[in-house]
Amino acid sequence: MNNTSTNDTSTEALNKKTLETFYSAFQRRDGETMAKQYAPTAHFEDAVFKLDGSKVGSMWKMLCESGKDLKVTYSISDVNKNTGKAHWTAVYTFAATGRKVINHVSATFEFKDGQILRHKDTFSFWKWSSQALGPIGSLLGWTSVIRGRVQSLAARNLENYIKNHQETP
Repeated sequence: MNNTSTNDTSTEALNKKTLETFYSAFQRRDGETMAKQYAPTAHFEDAVFKLDGSKVGSMWKMLCESGKDLKVTYSISDVNKNTGKAHWTAVYTFAATGRKVINHVSATFEFKDGQILRHKDTFSFWKWSSQALGPIGSLLGWTSVIRGRVQSLAARNLENYIKNHQETP
């Protein structure tokens, strides 16, 4: 085996370990460990958040702390020296409405030096809003109005979380 191939294999193993650590911490609702898997210049994006730097870790800490009944299952696939994929499902009660949510998510990752540099989660916002928000979500969850309101509330909640936990964004 040549040196390049050995390095690629060890980098691939390190990236897979990063995702295993990340998702097993998610299952334990350990946002601190999840945050440590990100590079300092990380970027995260999903239907609700677009975050950079330490705000990414703060988001996971906030979600883990607020998800009192959160249950997560996951599978990791297609990890190589630069990228990886995962599929995960979260089952929890949406605090704002008390409604049960089952959210199926596809995740893509880019790595740098064994840390997550870019992370994008993709899920059906309409399906999520139908569960989390009830009839309003079912009727209007596909609209930019509902998405904008959810994004605005989530951003405000994150800023309050950071302020209350004296974290530097």
